[in-house]
Amino acid sequence: MSDPLQSSLKIAGAGLEAQSVRLRVISENIANSQSTGTTPGADPYTRKTVTFDNEMDRAAGLSLVRVKSIGFDPSPFKTELDPSSPAADEGGIVKMPNVDILTELADMREANRTYEANLQVAKQSADLLSMTTSLLKDA
Repeated sequence: MSDPLQSSLKIAGAGLEAQSVRLRVISENIANSQSTGTTPGADPYTRKTVTFDNEMDRAAGLSLVRVKSIGFDPSPFKTELDPSSPAADEGGIVKMPNVDILTELADMREANRTYEANLQVAKQSADLLSMTTSLLKDA
């Protein structure tokens, strides 16, 4: 059986890694929210999604979160009338990415808060380990 404080550090570390991937994908979605195709009628940027899964660390006996996959959102593309765009089809319609900025900002806020919570767990665990080491040195 592993030390509970080291286990909490591993769990928090896995959470930090998963949320940092999620934040990167959200940032990519926001950055490409206006990226249309380069040729008439071409598909624009497709919103990416992150799926999480539990992974068993058998050596430590822990269930850790991990990124299972980065997929694509199947929702339909938005369309706009812009005959001057190089991505416009013969009717002047341009396909726009299926990225909703408000959804991305809400996801970013949630990912940020989860990241901060995992960071706080890691800090507390490290502090407790340090205090335990200090007590053992003094004994």
